[in-house]
Amino acid sequence: MKKRILVLCTGNSCRSQMAEGILKSFDDELEVFSAGTAPAFRVHPKAVAVMKEIGIDISRNSTKNVSEFLSQPFDYVITVCDNARETCPFFTGKVGRRLHMGFEDPAGAIGTEEKILTMFRKVRDEIREEFHDFYLAELKG
Repeated sequence: MKKRILVLCTGNSCRSQMAEGILKSFDDELEVFSAGTAPAFRVHPKAVAVMKEIGIDISRNSTKNVSEFLSQPFDYVITVCDNARETCPFFTGKVGRRLHMGFEDPAGAIGTEEKILTMFRKVRDEIREEFHDFYLAELKG
């Protein structure tokens, strides 16, 4: 049976979108979705760019509101917001297990174009590492 996973953050434009793409790249048998409590207008172009660098295309993804998923069951709901700077969304739907993996919001990066891209890459790599550990321990193990 396929595992259903929902990744949540606030804007659904960076972290949750990257996590969704990364999880899907590990195993095409997973049903992975992402959403936010206050979705942005679109997926952040820099998130799309840094994911493309590692061979994952999220350019066709769209942002979604968590309310679209409340009536659906999930094996895992994972929040990825940095709780030091924002309140993580609470999912009230049917959930097997809730997890939190906090990451900085790269959309808040300031400075030169290269400095901002460096922050997006750092967060992408942290997400890839933590979600790989999650995949091995929870889904493959």
